Amino acid sequence: MDPVDILKVIGTGALPISELRGAIPLAIGTYHFSWYYAYLFGVIGNLLPVPFILLFFNTVIPQLSRIGFLNRIMQWYFTWTKRRSKLIERYGWLGLMIFVAIPLPVTGAWTGSILAVLLGMKFKYAFSAIVAGVLIAGVIVTCATVLGWAVAGIFTG
Repeated sequence: MDPVDILKVIGTGALPISELRGAIPLAIGTYHFSWYYAYLFGVIGNLLPVPFILLFFNTVIPQLSRIGFLNRIMQWYFTWTKRRSKLIERYGWLGLMIFVAIPLPVTGAWTGSILAVLLGMKFKYAFSAIVAGVLIAGVIVTCATVLGWAVAGIFTG
């Protein structure tokens, strides 16, 4: 495995839109990683920003909100995110873990971390739920990717 490819997979996993949903298929489909390395590096990348979001979000956001267009984008995103917080408010740790574990757009570690901060969750409580959710999401995405490539192989011979 090329170290640059590993860094690309970790970087893709750390991005707010792609997260695991982009990193694992990239690792398996483009760089031909085995499923376990794809899972490992995808999860590492996805978890990298989580402690920083949980610890520094409330410090950085007021600074960024001083920039007009960023403030409008952030207000829209926070309102949108807060509307999806009912699961977490109702079920706490389990709700946050499930929210992060569902590998759909805007339900991953980034949004889960931001929701945890917006809802005032303690670091250890939120971090453990997000780690559990990312591990489960990684299994789901890895299985779906491996199955997808196997099915594609049947049809392409």
